[in-house]
Formats: sequence, C-alpha cells, structure tokens
Amino acid sequence: MYNTIFLQAGGGGGMQIFMLLAIVAIFYFFMIRPQQRRNKEQRNFRENLQKGQKIVTIGGIHGKIVELQEKTVTIEVAENVRLKFERTAIALDVTGQTNEPLKQ
Repeated sequence: MYNTIFLQAGGGGGMQIFMLLAIVAIFYFFMIRPQQRRNKEQRNFRENLQKGQKIVTIGGIHGKIVELQEKTVTIEVAENVRLKFERTAIALDVTGQTNEPLKQ
C-alpha cells in the first residue's frame, strides 16, 4: 500500500518546475515591471523640470521653481523665501491645478 502511494507522487517534478516558473513570471509582470516603469517616469519628470513650474516636494512643501541646477532645485515658497532641494525630493507638478475647494 505504501509503495503505490510513493510511486504515484514521484512523477510531479515537471509540474513543480512549471509552477515555480509561473510564479516567477507573475511576480515579474505584476510587481517588478510596473515599479521599473514608475521609476522611469519619475526620473524623466525630474529631468524635465523647468523654471516657473509649480511643484510639491515629497515633504509636502508647495512652491514655484526659480532656479535649476544639475542636482538641485531652488523653489520659492513665499515672497522672497527660497528653499533649495535635491531634484529627487520633487514629487508632483501642480502647475495646471487650481486651489478651489472640493464640492461636497
């Protein structure tokens, strides 16, 4: 009785390899690839920043870009108040958005 159980269970090696490859493929297409795409879009966004753009930093500070350098951005947050940030700290472009309150 025990011999027949072990003989029947021994033939699934090919199926296990297939399932492992399927899990790796699913993980790649649903986790790694979308993250790479988001990173590329964010890198392109930061490379194409321009003076006059209204932005939000990752810390939530709103301001307008007044000076661009290779690795840093200077933004004006109030009249005559300027802050210097790394380009990697810029999160969003809000140039075309309005500050109207949401209707409920």
